[in-house]
Amino acid sequence: MKKILIAPFVLLVRFYQLFISPMFPSTCRYTPTCSQYTLEALKKHGLFKGGWLSIKRIASCNPWGGSGFDPVP
Repeated sequence: MKKILIAPFVLLVRFYQLFISPMFPSTCRYTPTCSQYTLEALKKHGLFKGGWLSIKRIASCNPWGGSGFDPVP
């Protein structure tokens, strides 16, 4: 059931990784990148918790946020 719920979001992230991200310079301050973090969070924690973790991560990816190695909890 979890895989069915996250499938559309995984497809959106993969579309972003394959077609949109290559058109812009790499600017993610974290390792793994925010999009890879989102995929891992969705697969590990499901739609709601994984989605929340992804939103928090993307919101902190700015000049005043953190940086460095930040794996999915």
